[in-house]
Amino acid sequence: MRDFLPADKARRERVLAVIRERYRAHGFDEIETPVMEEYSRLHAGLGGDNEKLSFSILKRGMDAEAIRAAADDPAALADLGLRYDLTVPLARFYATNRAQLPTVFRAIQMAPVWRAERPQKGRYRQFMQCDIDIIGDASARAEAELMTASLDVLDALGLEGGSIRVNDRRVLDAMLDVFGFVVEERPGVLITIDKLDKIGPSGVVAELHDRGADTAATERFGDYLRSLLTDRDGIEATGAKVAVTEESIRAALPAGIPDEVIAHLVALGETVAAARGADAPLVFDPFLVRGMGYYTGTIFELAHPSVDYSLGGGGRYDGMIGRFLGQDVPAVGFSIGFERIVDLLQDAADTGERSVVLVHDRDVPLSTLLALKTALIAQGVRVRVEQRAKNMKALLERSAADGYASFASVGADTTVETLELRPLN
Repeated sequence: MRDFLPADKARRERVLAVIRERYRAHGFDEIETPVMEEYSRLHAGLGGDNEKLSFSILKRGMDAEAIRAAADDPAALADLGLRYDLTVPLARFYATNRAQLPTVFRAIQMAPVWRAERPQKGRYRQFMQCDIDIIGDASARAEAELMTASLDVLDALGLEGGSIRVNDRRVLDAMLDVFGFVVEERPGVLITIDKLDKIGPSGVVAELHDRGADTAATERFGDYLRSLLTDRDGIEATGAKVAVTEESIRAALPAGIPDEVIAHLVALGETVAAARGADAPLVFDPFLVRGMGYYTGTIFELAHPSVDYSLGGGGRYDGMIGRFLGQDVPAVGFSIGFERIVDLLQDAADTGERSVVLVHDRDVPLSTLLALKTALIAQGVRVRVEQRAKNMKALLERSAADGYASFASVGADTTVETLELRPLN
């Protein structure tokens, strides 16, 4: 959990403003949910490993004896917890407010979440998430809207050249079924497949054997990996990314994948291409997994050539809202990696905000200073007033670091018309 100095806070707010403006331009409406949710909701088996990282809140009014009696049962100690993502709160929000929402609801959420991570570079215990979700649309159009809106955000932030890897949890389930992995071992198998880009096909096969996965199924899967990812010289690739077309998808998958799932992916590719142009940056990755347990269909991750990690991701979670509402409602969401994007933009220049530091001598009347400041503010200028210091260089450097673009010296007779602005950089 971090403090942010003025320049850092200003940069974060500028990025948030761009994200918010672009998502609103694509027809999404912003909502807000409480930072706390019921303990039972946060631990309903929907959040995967994130449930283990949630911060729980001790029940009010428990004395020492009651705490000791409940020490072995976390659910007896806590009735609330801090949200670890924005998807579970959104599902509860929709179930609660459905009668007041449109049939197809497009939501923006931009808010902090909390996870008991082991702090390290890029992993924080409190961090900002920026989510967009579409509830009530089961078609590929919903995924396409999320993807085009998020690519538009990258473009608006000056990070052109982004791409999206796409897969479908139904593809993964069908693939594991084709190779003969039993249902009980599939979660562990998917965890291993998710490491393909790091350990390669041989490493995946070796780890599956170490996990005790079905031997025959592992060998069949290994043969498939090697045939798909080994070149003529016997060199193994660490992934397969192909165009989102029926021919390319079928060539990358074993026989037996349901036609309707492939048709859904093809429709998605065509829709994004229509929005972004013939060279739409969308690729099919048969080994993209994403670990959240609530995904039921399409899954995707946002990539950029400047970094080797994703800048966001999401997927379809049609079963979650039904847990709260009692009937299934189609839903799909995308979470952009705000903290990672802010780090990429840490040296970005100011957005052109008009700002000035008025540097005055001790004998300048307060009335003159405030009249100048008020007149400039009325013109849309951000203004700071500083008394002239012995070390002017330090004062001006600090002002520049705080995001000010110019400064002016103010005397007793200075007016708005006679003010001479000079750049700080």
